Amino acid sequence: MEIIQGVIGAVVYENYDNGYAVLRLNVGGGQAVTVVGTIPLPAVGERLMVTGRWSTHSSYGRQFEAEFLERLMPQTSMEIMNYLSSRIIKGIGPKMAARIVEHFGDETLAVMEREPLRLAEVPGISREKAKLIGEEFRLRVGMRQLMEFFTLHHLPAELAVRTYKLYGESTVELLYDDPYLLMDDGLDAPFGSVDRFAIELGVDADDPRRVEAGILFEFRYNLTAGHSFLPEEKLVAATAQLLSIEPESVQRGIERLMEGERLVRDELANITVDYLPELYEAETGCTARLLQFAQNQFPEPRDLEKMLRIAQQESGLQYSEQQRQAIRQAASCGVLLITGGPGTGKTTILNGIISLLGQMQLRCVLAAPTGRAAKRLTEVTGEEASTIHRLLEANIDQNTGKMFFLRDESSPIKADAVIVDEMSMVDVQLLHSLLQAIPGNKRLILVGDPDQLPPVGPGFPFGDMLRSGSLPTVRLTEIFRQAQQSLIVMNAHRVNQGEMPELRRVDSDFFFMRRASEDAVCQTIRELCTTRLPKNMGIPPEQIQVLTPTRKGGIGTWNLNTILQEALNPASADKKERKSGEFSFREGDRVMQIRNNYDIMWKKTDGSAVGAGIFNGDVGTITSIDPNMETMTVVFDDREVDYDFTQLNELEPAYAMTVHKSQGSEYRAVILAAWNGSPYLLSRSVLYTAITRARELLIIVGREETVAVMTENAKKNRRYSGLKLRLQGKA
Repeated sequence: MEIIQGVIGAVVYENYDNGYAVLRLNVGGGQAVTVVGTIPLPAVGERLMVTGRWSTHSSYGRQFEAEFLERLMPQTSMEIMNYLSSRIIKGIGPKMAARIVEHFGDETLAVMEREPLRLAEVPGISREKAKLIGEEFRLRVGMRQLMEFFTLHHLPAELAVRTYKLYGESTVELLYDDPYLLMDDGLDAPFGSVDRFAIELGVDADDPRRVEAGILFEFRYNLTAGHSFLPEEKLVAATAQLLSIEPESVQRGIERLMEGERLVRDELANITVDYLPELYEAETGCTARLLQFAQNQFPEPRDLEKMLRIAQQESGLQYSEQQRQAIRQAASCGVLLITGGPGTGKTTILNGIISLLGQMQLRCVLAAPTGRAAKRLTEVTGEEASTIHRLLEANIDQNTGKMFFLRDESSPIKADAVIVDEMSMVDVQLLHSLLQAIPGNKRLILVGDPDQLPPVGPGFPFGDMLRSGSLPTVRLTEIFRQAQQSLIVMNAHRVNQGEMPELRRVDSDFFFMRRASEDAVCQTIRELCTTRLPKNMGIPPEQIQVLTPTRKGGIGTWNLNTILQEALNPASADKKERKSGEFSFREGDRVMQIRNNYDIMWKKTDGSAVGAGIFNGDVGTITSIDPNMETMTVVFDDREVDYDFTQLNELEPAYAMTVHKSQGSEYRAVILAAWNGSPYLLSRSVLYTAITRARELLIIVGREETVAVMTENAKKNRRYSGLKLRLQGKA
């Protein structure tokens, strides 16, 4: 091990997510050496004392591998000016840096940290800007020190950013007191990393903090599998195995968590079960509200038949008796469930219900779980639809960082009827928030297909409601003649019934292309997107969506996105890039938001409005990347959003996406990659969902045997959910 000291002359490479960097360090005498290692947030002009070893890289030659480092802030005016000129602080470029250093000299950084308002003494800096610069400087310095602390303890460097924003300068002190704070909502650190960190700090195996954190981790882990509760016996066994402790210690931990109201115990079907409080409240709350709506019975309007005729005339279609009955029920039911597969007339019924309610002078609002599903609902009905989150006016508590809704029982949705489409995507917590915001004397109409994939979040409320038999329901089974002409529709129904789809026809809207290897699958998909569909069928690449069951492997999203980016948006001198994780975002790329962000600001591209909130599944295009301001601009339909580089982990490339991520969307053309994979992913519901995403054309590329496996695999991961039993009065 050796120690070298010098000033950063250039940052050759920096990975913000893990803190890895390649630097040129000026060590004196005109000599510069290459330093590599975990060096979070490096800046030109910083002075480093680095402990490490020399090595020789096969491509890059001799370099110094940093093991430990001490950061020494720039001291001379020249070092400080170089430091600030590197745009380490937003709002300060080379010219501004020169003016600031000219005014304050060697005291510049001390002023920025302790007396930032004095920066207003410099021409061109207002008091407000001075305050913002001071905040940014303190944030940068504090966050960098915390990242170094995290790196020392092998915690993800990007976690330091979220933790510092939540706890500020007291973060390290709080973590010494309880390292499991890192698993709180909004931080969501991996349990294994936090547990190793805690043990390094001296936490015992059966320490109450560790036991309780392990129990809560088991709950959160199982939320990802869609469970609303866990049987207590299984919870005890799983946690004891996770922590390598006795079951009795876990049982005592459960009792403590219940005493602290962090767990709720209940009985379901004579089994003791445990809930997180928010999920217990959501499940019991949904039960009460749904049964309340079910008790409502409104008198039919006297001229109902005339209204039905008008609705039918507006549609230009001849209603079937089942469709007429469904629309009639909407006139009198407090809650109505409508379900059916593709081609069974759900859209026709929806439009008929909207017409009927309008004729009854009732104000109706439409919603769907995702932005793309809401956009599609608007297109098929001609009425404005919003996401459920937007309808509920989602907001963020600036103190806790947690989401809340402005619309609730005390400030309900202003409507006489609420219609929600794509209900299979709605989890029990979102449904509870929606039901709370609808007055009990209004109408609720829920539409969906329970054979599609279940929600990402906990529970499967739409399936539970249908299976309970406790709520008025219309089940559509007839496939209309026009829909029978579509092989997409007919194959979707075949798959849903466990029958192999027709793969040999070449005269319809559904094609199968057999390929013998993963490479051949990828090459064919590349050709379809770049030349064959655009040239032969007039379908531009932006209207083609590639789907795959999996994220990993040769036909996973990562590999396909890399291939398709190179084919559809290759690198060039006039396109800026920004690496995030393993992917380099490039101007012109198609990207997808992968988590709800209720706080991020957007503006209409025509400048007509501003707002907040971009949601999981929204797809847009990168229009510009600004390395100096560290921002990336993405346009989602008609909304423009500026992402800070620290937020890029909220985006993924979207040339290819998983079938799960596509749910609720519809595309002109869909290409599905079908190859080997996990039986959990090669399922009937995944294949059915993929097929029903295509509007005009579906092409499956891969192995016929994989399609057969998916068709036969009707197993659904069992979800622990009590909503069905509660609706039936059996809880």
